[in-house]
Amino acid sequence: MSSRPSSGSAAHQDTFPSAHDQSFNSSFEEILMPKVSVIIPTCNRAQFLRAAIASVLNQTFQDFEIIVVDDASNDDTPNMMEKLSDTRIRYIRQGSKKGQGATRNVGIREARGEYIALLDDDDEWLPTKLQKQVALLDALPNEVGLIYTGFFRIEANSKRILSEDMPKQRGNVLHALCRGNWIGTCSTVLLRRTCFDTAGLFDEDLASGADYDMWLRISKDFDVDFINEQLVFYHVHNSRISTNHESLAAGLEAQLRKHDSVLAQHRKTYSERYLSLGVLYCYQGQIVKGRRAFFKAIRLFPFDLRNYFNLGLSLLGGSNFKKMKEFKETHLSCFSWTNSMRGRS
Repeated sequence: MSSRPSSGSAAHQDTFPSAHDQSFNSSFEEILMPKVSVIIPTCNRAQFLRAAIASVLNQTFQDFEIIVVDDASNDDTPNMMEKLSDTRIRYIRQGSKKGQGATRNVGIREARGEYIALLDDDDEWLPTKLQKQVALLDALPNEVGLIYTGFFRIEANSKRILSEDMPKQRGNVLHALCRGNWIGTCSTVLLRRTCFDTAGLFDEDLASGADYDMWLRISKDFDVDFINEQLVFYHVHNSRISTNHESLAAGLEAQLRKHDSVLAQHRKTYSERYLSLGVLYCYQGQIVKGRRAFFKAIRLFPFDLRNYFNLGLSLLGGSNFKKMKEFKETHLSCFSWTNSMRGRS
């Protein structure tokens, strides 16, 4: 590389790069640009993060960069990241806590890849995930903006498989998505970066459900396809946002306000959302708000007996409501798992 001329060199003060130089620089930038940018937001999960990063480094497809955005962790995350020597890994540490949506958006803004892959810090990919998704997205027209996969739902401590989720829908999926977030975790998804140019970034005001909100917005302008395999380990543990009742209720409230006109077209599913909201309120001891949600669920779809069951259960008070629900869910879960084991034997 030639040395930079000094500012006092008259021979170089008014010169500009030639067309050949510009072409070379453009080609050089393309060579440096990875095909895929992998965005991993993290906060105080050093014990999971190392495995998440390792699952990316172990991919059969290797043309990627990894952008880890740390939402002001106070655990061993910074020390752990300093020990990683792979030059494809970029570590961005935020000085104060911004939240998962804002943290994910920082990574997307920093991304240089043609495609964006999202990975939660407590999930892992199987080795062929990127290879299969990139090959499919390369082969499809630009109207297809998102490829997702199936995933294994894993209990984090015991490593027991809780469920095996397979892809369900492809094509124009907006109305199908109104019936539920069957795409699931962000960790299954590979997107064209043009999806974010069109739909915008993650909503930073949502306490939960920002992924579902994003899938709804993207599906208004892009088609969706999938790899018909489980290529992600989704770990279930107590520190996930999806187990925080307060965050879930706030996120669901915001979703219902934001996407009301679309969600209301499917009355049964719309009713189920208010049923879920009522349960979340009651879990927090907000019985009056819970009953209002149950009444709205009944008005929307009066044929679902669960609405009446939960309304009746709310008459027992917040503490008893939660105990009864947990008892029911625990025993049903054990029954379902026992049956699944019998089916495998």
